[in-house]
Amino acid sequence: MNRIDRLTAILIHLQSKRVVKAQELAGRFDVSLRSIYRDIRALEEAGVPIGAEAGIGYWLAEGYHLPPVMFSPDEAQALVLGAKLIEQLADDGVSDAFSSALYKIKSVLQSGDKEKLEDLGTQIRVSRAAAQGDIPPSYLAQIQRALVDRRMLSIHYFSASKQERTERQLEPIGLSFYSNAWHLIAYCHRAADYRDFRVDRIQDLHLLRQSYKPSQRLSLQKYIDSEVNRMEVQQAVVCIDKRVARYTENQKYLQGWVSEQELEHEIEMTFWVISMSSLGRWLLSYGSFVRIVSPPSLQTFMREQAERLFAHYAGE
Repeated sequence: MNRIDRLTAILIHLQSKRVVKAQELAGRFDVSLRSIYRDIRALEEAGVPIGAEAGIGYWLAEGYHLPPVMFSPDEAQALVLGAKLIEQLADDGVSDAFSSALYKIKSVLQSGDKEKLEDLGTQIRVSRAAAQGDIPPSYLAQIQRALVDRRMLSIHYFSASKQERTERQLEPIGLSFYSNAWHLIAYCHRAADYRDFRVDRIQDLHLLRQSYKPSQRLSLQKYIDSEVNRMEVQQAVVCIDKRVARYTENQKYLQGWVSEQELEHEIEMTFWVISMSSLGRWLLSYGSFVRIVSPPSLQTFMREQAERLFAHYAGE
C-alpha cells in the first residue's frame, strides 16, 4: 500500500472508532510507530482536526466527517459475499438491515460495477446449516441492541437436555457462532452464574429497560478463556489405514486433531479431546481400518459399541 492510500485508510479508520491507538494503526498497516506518527502529522498539516493524548490515542474532532467513500471492486464483492452469509446465518432483522446498507453502498458505485455485483449475487449460494434451527425475526437484532445499550433481557428458554421451559433474566455479554448455531453468552440471575443459550431455542425474548454494568461481568473473551481452562482435555492416539486416511481430512480437525506421523501402512494421529465417546463414534464409521493405540478407555468404548451393533443386527 502506498502512502497516499495509507493516509486515506488511516482517516477512515479514525472515523470508524471513538479513539484509536497508534499501535493499532501500526499493526493494521504493518508499519512502524514512527511511520504512523509521521502520517498523523501529515494529516494534521492537511487540515484534518485530529485530537491526541499520550497513553490514550487519536480521535477526530466532533462533527468532522469524510465525504462519501468510494469502494474498490474487491471491497464491494466482499460485501456481497457477506450478505449471502448473513442471509442464511442471521435472523430476518439483521439480514434486512444488512440488505438496506448494501443498497446504500451500491448507490455510490459506478454503473459497470453495479452490474457486476448483480451478476455476482446470482453466482453465490450459501446453504443454511442443518444444525441451526429457525431464529425469530428480531432476536439477534434485539440481542445486539442489548449488548450496545447495556440492557437486560428477559427470555423463555427451552432446554433440549432437560426438556423443560424456564424463564430467565439475563445480562448479555456476547454473541458467538459455533457448532452451526448462534449462542447468547450471558450472566443468568436464575442460576447466579454465566450460561450459554442457543438462540434458536429461545422461545420468547424481551429487551428490558433495566441496565447493568459490564465492568461487573466477564468480557466474552474472558468467559471463553475460563471455559477452555475448565475443560478436561484428554489425549487419544489412533492409527488409520492409509487406504482410508485421506477421507478423514475434512473431519479430523473437528475431532481435535493436533498431529500425525506416517507409518508403513498407517497414519498415526494424535487428538486432544473433551469427549472420548464423540471421537469414538466418529472413528466407528471407518470400521476395521482404525486401530486404537491409547487410551484403554477408548478401546473399551469401541469394543462395547461394536458388540451393541452386532447384537442389534444379529437380533434382526
